[in-house]
Amino acid sequence: MGLQPLEFSDCYLDSPWFRERVRAHEAELEKTNKFIKELLKDGKNLIAATKNLSAAQRKFAHSLRDFKFEFIGDAETDDERYIDASLHEFSNFLKNLEEQREILALSVTETLIKPLERFRKEQLGAVKEEKKKFDKETEKNYSLLEKHLNLSAKKKELQLQEADNQVEQNRKHFYELSLEYVCKLQEIQERKKFECVEPVLSFFQGLFTFYHQGYELAKDFNHYKTALQINIQNTRNRFEGTRSEVEELMNKIRRNPQEHKRANHFTMEGYLYVQEKRPAPFGSSWVKHYCMYRKETKKFSMIPFEHRSGGKVGDAELFVLAYCTKRNTDTIDRRFCFDLEASDRPGVAVTMQAFSEEDRKLWMEALDGKEAVSVILKIFFYSVMGNCAQLDKIGFTIIKKCISAVETRGINDQGLYRVVGVSSKVQRLLSLLMDSKTCNEVDLENSVDWEVKTITSAMKQYLRSLPEPLMTYELHGEFIIPAKSGSPESRVSAVHFLVHKLPEKNKEMLEILVKHLANVSKHAKRNLMTVANLGVVFGPTLMRPQEETVAAIMDLKFQNIVVEILIENHEKIFKTLPDATFPEPISMSVSPPNAPPRQSRRQGQRIKRPLAVYNLCLELDDADSHSSPREDTPTGSMDSLSSQSPTPAFSSSPPGLLDGDHLIMDSGDLAGWTTNLPAQSRPSMVSWMNIPSANPAASNAALPTFFFPNPATGTDRAVESVAHRKARAVYPCEAEHSSELSFQIGAIFEDGKY
Repeated sequence: MGLQPLEFSDCYLDSPWFRERVRAHEAELEKTNKFIKELLKDGKNLIAATKNLSAAQRKFAHSLRDFKFEFIGDAETDDERYIDASLHEFSNFLKNLEEQREILALSVTETLIKPLERFRKEQLGAVKEEKKKFDKETEKNYSLLEKHLNLSAKKKELQLQEADNQVEQNRKHFYELSLEYVCKLQEIQERKKFECVEPVLSFFQGLFTFYHQGYELAKDFNHYKTALQINIQNTRNRFEGTRSEVEELMNKIRRNPQEHKRANHFTMEGYLYVQEKRPAPFGSSWVKHYCMYRKETKKFSMIPFEHRSGGKVGDAELFVLAYCTKRNTDTIDRRFCFDLEASDRPGVAVTMQAFSEEDRKLWMEALDGKEAVSVILKIFFYSVMGNCAQLDKIGFTIIKKCISAVETRGINDQGLYRVVGVSSKVQRLLSLLMDSKTCNEVDLENSVDWEVKTITSAMKQYLRSLPEPLMTYELHGEFIIPAKSGSPESRVSAVHFLVHKLPEKNKEMLEILVKHLANVSKHAKRNLMTVANLGVVFGPTLMRPQEETVAAIMDLKFQNIVVEILIENHEKIFKTLPDATFPEPISMSVSPPNAPPRQSRRQGQRIKRPLAVYNLCLELDDADSHSSPREDTPTGSMDSLSSQSPTPAFSSSPPGLLDGDHLIMDSGDLAGWTTNLPAQSRPSMVSWMNIPSANPAASNAALPTFFFPNPATGTDRAVESVAHRKARAVYPCEAEHSSELSFQIGAIFEDGKY
């Protein structure tokens, strides 16, 4: 039961029960006063906490805005650029949110704190003042009454009458004050219901407005969030592919560091300990230097560097080398030493110490030391699975059979092209397909022996086994450039232009494949293979750099973008001719500050490096004897040797140019072609030549001759094959690089050895 009402008539009775009801009303108002006081305290704390939260959120937003991701390489993908910009977007989102929060804090002060303070001060405070007056008058009234009743009856009548009048007036005043107090008590009891709740309602209205503004911001942010999630997923997918490639390269370098040195303009570079002589009592000290030598200019530079002191770099020293001499242990109490003498300081030798004997040999050779050890270049020609993947009739048949089977049986399979088949089954299927005798017998569309994942893996393996990627080494860099910058329209135009620069067979094969991938992407809702996912799978398959480096692997994501462009615009790219006025892409080379510039194997060395010319007088199978390389392949086509017979006498073509019956080949390409091959895929010279040994004299007529034009003398130097597994030098050859071979006239090469 609630409070009992205070009757005005009870003010005149002033009964104990009336007083009890008044005290109950007073206690309720006191409780209300304490509640409002506590609520005001909590409200102010809430405002302070809101301001602190807003300050923290703003600081967090500033941190997001001020940070920027650095990237590896010379450009970012669109996805990476959007991810970088996302931090700024997050910052703006928080900033807008905090602006609404500040409005909320102000509204709490105006709509909750001030009204409640005003009610407590003006209404509850007024009741307290009325209570004080009521209590004072009660005390006065009953004190006067007791005094009046104690008057003696013997007093004069006039005095008694005056006393009665005074008591009566005081009683009337008390009753009036009591009536007003009772009225005020009941009024405030009713007023508090809306005076207290209305500010709280306003507070919640402001709170809901804040949350609604947050909802609107989130709603506006939703589209950006969805796009960003796609960017993040694409970047993650590219990262997974890049990571596996980086780990593979790391393992290759770990197994053989010397074969994977980064190409630059220094003939030799690395750490050496340099002897620094001191005054007699102190002897000498050995200081580690990073040394670099250029053979063309004979300039030797060295920089002191100590890893243990936090990477402190000293002053560089440069001199022109006069000569280099090996130091034996009988002349110095240290191993792996050699002396250098500068041309401007004759008679003053600088003693260097290498890390090992092998390291010293490499330095001695590079520096033309007196006891330099020649490095013999071993040239191996290889065979892949008995047959080489080529862009020939069988190659097109393989791709068409696989595509037909995939589109018939597995176009809706989840993870199509991402789920790999069993390696042994893939190799077996590929062997059957690449054999002209069994290729037509393999039924991929109706046979249950071959799973879809085995077919897709075999197709990818075939494309990766081509001597040169489908989009060629020559155009690799040009394809990458537009993927790194420019508008989407300019990228499409650039890729369109470059596709039509591909050799005809490459372009034809690419068109067949990309049309199929576009069809696969149309079923992405079921097979989950979006254009981006297909780009991740086929980027490294259709494109790869000629030189394996971490920087090249960092460009994998741009290879994926090129493939995405091909898939999304395949109709325009392959069915229409490019704009004749479109400028050819300009090669872009970006090197880090203070780092030696990179040199491309395909560019910059064609004029300076010697050429290797291979005679192509090879015995072809009967099935191919009617066609000649000159007729089937245009001069300069990079697929010239990969477009011949289905079962060629040799396993693969080096990346060179066909000139008549000779293959002209850059020696850098030759080294890359031979050293980048798996060791198990390099059989002897004889298997490549496919030369019968029954009649050596007749065989010699078909033996290949290796020509190395000498840039110094202008004469050709060559090696002429003289036996089934031998070759004889008919011209002398002087090596111009550590990876090349020096030999004299008549030198015999047997089984790849000199």
